[in-house]
Amino acid sequence: MTDPDIFDRRLRALRRDRMMDAFADHDFLYRAMLEELLDRLADVRRDLPEALVVGCPDGGAKTALEKMGKQVACVDPGFLAARRAGGVQADEDALPFADDSFDLILACGTLDSVNDLPGALILMRRILRPDGLMLAAFAGAGSLPRLRAALMAGEGDRPGQHIHPQVDVRSAGDLLGRAGFAMPVADGDTLTVRYGDMIRLMHDLRGMGAGNALASRPPALRRDVLMRAMAHFAQAADSDGRTTEQICVIYLSGWKPDPSQAKPARRGSATVSLAQALKGKT
Repeated sequence: MTDPDIFDRRLRALRRDRMMDAFADHDFLYRAMLEELLDRLADVRRDLPEALVVGCPDGGAKTALEKMGKQVACVDPGFLAARRAGGVQADEDALPFADDSFDLILACGTLDSVNDLPGALILMRRILRPDGLMLAAFAGAGSLPRLRAALMAGEGDRPGQHIHPQVDVRSAGDLLGRAGFAMPVADGDTLTVRYGDMIRLMHDLRGMGAGNALASRPPALRRDVLMRAMAHFAQAADSDGRTTEQICVIYLSGWKPDPSQAKPARRGSATVSLAQALKGKT
């Protein structure tokens, strides 16, 4: 018997499709994550000629990798995003690629809402060629504390789950190791954004395809609940009338095991730095 889905797969794909026409107006989080992933990839002293982009809301990642001389395939949970990128529509925990198909996987911005994150990481490791690299970024635990508090205050004693459950850095690192990646590294960064009102923040979240896609999502907010939540959010504003919100981004990297890789030292005897892990073998 399989566990029930946390996220509604059909609704998740629909939210991705609905964001497409205006995504450029709300893409600040995706841009920040992609820029960091590409910076990390630039430190890698490997060719990695064939790449898979997981999450392709625009042509940014594909174009950047092609400029590096790579052959690039794309996959996205949204039908329209996948079609526009000339790619394949699929969920990350059901990737339709054969084992040992790619040298590099760049997964940007979608793993926070996949139903089976451990399964998705295992699949990514399998479809990498030996000594291939996976780089990923997604919003993690600690994100949107002001919005979360405002919604809870608005609903009172019986709040609904309007924000997706989130993975923390430590758990993400553990999942990498359990998925079979060599030299797994998980770290995080915090992106700070400021809003004059809560509605604008919610509009940005919908515009980047991050609206509630939970299978057991609560009913839409009543007007009175929304007004109380907006007032609570405004109470946290600074002197200029803008409220500071934060998004905690998790970055992952891991290599598919290969006999040529250096073997880790005895447990507790040493650590692998992020720079070393990204460079792999030279």
